Amino acid sequence: MYQLFVEEHFDAAHYLRNYRGKCENLHGHRYKVVARLEATKLGETGLAYDFAQLKRQLREVIAPFDHHCLNDAPPFDQIEPSCENIAATIYDGLLPYFSGSPVTLTCVEVWESPTTGVAYHP
Repeated sequence: MYQLFVEEHFDAAHYLRNYRGKCENLHGHRYKVVARLEATKLGETGLAYDFAQLKRQLREVIAPFDHHCLNDAPPFDQIEPSCENIAATIYDGLLPYFSGSPVTLTCVEVWESPTTGVAYHP
């Protein structure tokens, strides 16, 4: 089994509507996002999946969030822009890219600081 991963980042502000504490106030993060794929075999090129293609796909999914207030961007205008919901949203946005592909999207990690983050894998 091969596990491939790429890392990207985006900068955004948010506030947690239903939280009582510092995070209920508008604040920002440089979010680190890691997308992980699994493959059981390699293609003719010796690759399971092209890193450049995966990075491009991840950038497309996170682009609407970069330099925005997440609370104003769908779906976070309807749900809390928590790290957990951000990870699940990015996972759902990436999933269609791998339909019928020999690789499986297994996990999306979202880090809101160097020491705190979430790994989402359904």
